[in-house]
Amino acid sequence: MKESFEKWEANKVNKNLERFPERKKDFKFDTDEEIKRLYTPLDADVNYEEDLGYPGQYPFTRGVQPTMYRGKLWTMRMYAGFATAEESNQRYKYLIEQGSMGLSVAFDLPTQMGYDSSDEIAEGEVGKVGVAIDSLADMEILFDGIQLDKVSTSMTINAPASVLLAMYIAVAEKQGISPDKLRGTIQNDILKEYVARGTYIFPVKPSMRLITDIFDYCSKEVPKWNTISISGYHIREAGANAVQEVAFTLADGIAYVNAAIDAGLNVDDFAPRLSFFFNAHNNLLEEVAKFRAARRIWARIMKDKFKATNPKSMALKFHTQTAGCTLTAQQPENNIVRVAIQTLAAVLGGTQSLHTNSKDEALALPTEDSVMVALRTQQIVAHESGVADSIDPLAGSYYIESLTSKIEEDAMNIINKIEELGGAPLAIEKGYIQQEIMDSAYKYQREIENEEKIIVGVNKFQVEEEPPKGLLRVDPIVGERQKDKLEELRQNRDNERVRETLEALEKACSSDENLMPYILDAVKAYATLGEICGVMREVFGEYKQAVMI
Repeated sequence: MKESFEKWEANKVNKNLERFPERKKDFKFDTDEEIKRLYTPLDADVNYEEDLGYPGQYPFTRGVQPTMYRGKLWTMRMYAGFATAEESNQRYKYLIEQGSMGLSVAFDLPTQMGYDSSDEIAEGEVGKVGVAIDSLADMEILFDGIQLDKVSTSMTINAPASVLLAMYIAVAEKQGISPDKLRGTIQNDILKEYVARGTYIFPVKPSMRLITDIFDYCSKEVPKWNTISISGYHIREAGANAVQEVAFTLADGIAYVNAAIDAGLNVDDFAPRLSFFFNAHNNLLEEVAKFRAARRIWARIMKDKFKATNPKSMALKFHTQTAGCTLTAQQPENNIVRVAIQTLAAVLGGTQSLHTNSKDEALALPTEDSVMVALRTQQIVAHESGVADSIDPLAGSYYIESLTSKIEEDAMNIINKIEELGGAPLAIEKGYIQQEIMDSAYKYQREIENEEKIIVGVNKFQVEEEPPKGLLRVDPIVGERQKDKLEELRQNRDNERVRETLEALEKACSSDENLMPYILDAVKAYATLGEICGVMREVFGEYKQAVMI
């Protein structure tokens, strides 16, 4: 075949190029990897049984369920949260009415950082990028009228994940629902906060302790709950390319598994409830290959490195969100098309749940109308496109198989480099991961500015536009209302009970005990998020980011 390929290039391609030169000199991925003109069986050197296999079995390249979307569509989980718990509750009910299958909670910045809305550091930020949750009372309002055994809920919360999970469990109990009936996910991924987002509170060691305490507690008390969503999404948003997204995310996953094993947990007791969170970017075929490669790498890591024996421990389950960093403020209607392409990438790549961004999110929080279009995008792909009718339909493509293997190879080289540095936490401490992301982001931006990469409406095909209208704005009065609610809470709760639970938590923080029962007791006594995190700040201290030079 090699001979016939070379003959085709010499007799057909080269002659054609003399008359019709290609539109640019180099075709490359963001990794600088060359995109070949044509892929043939020479490029797709895979052993079907060892490298692909069948859906629902090792190495899970073709999907984690035997029938995938023929049995059940992915969960259409729309990410939402703004202003007060009352307003967010109404948005959730609206999404459920429109056909959303799962809820995904966005918290405001003070909540993500473990501060009460009344804290002076929260001034001006309450309710701005998500919903303000200060206590169990707010969580009760957030899910008022929503039966928690009937929905799957994801919460994008990291440093104070243990507290918000405790609040969710407490709300369920008030609804008469036992914890073993709850389904959902907490992000609970602190390592990526140190390199990509910045909503960290505690140093690495106590942060990892909180995470493994959640693993242990939920394996016994909340067995259907996904205890972590190891996130590549924010790593990609910060500027990483597709290979780096896979590599850094799975390196973090290795660190969490190591931490849990070091804490005395059996890998097959907690690994089945690990989940991942990836970005769906614009290069459709690269993204499909990325998802397939990630599944194969993780399966091999869990089997070979950690000696997992339960197939569920090896199956990489993941949520996807379309890429916020690709949305443009210019010509925002174009974002509907971008999100549709990214939706196809996630579905063709075998995602378990998906959030589609709204067209106006480069400008403000999304309106109800734009959220509905984003949800309808998923529903059209699910019910009208046909891509959900066959499992892993792009498998066998010479291009897809070659690219899947190449992403696996390149990502493993990075993972091995991180392991040589002592693992993800030490690689973060040394600044390696941060520097790689910054270099990639700089390269991407430079290519846009040099018009090597075309972004429609930004550096080409621009038009004169009127200022946007009808954007959703959060009323600054939200912060004052939250302060009033907190003051009323503190006056009406049993403050002696609060003091007792916080003192018990403080003692537990200085011991080796699992902290989840103590946090749950404090939550049920209506201790606030800031009070609970304040106790842990006193004992654990706060993480200080190293200065990059």
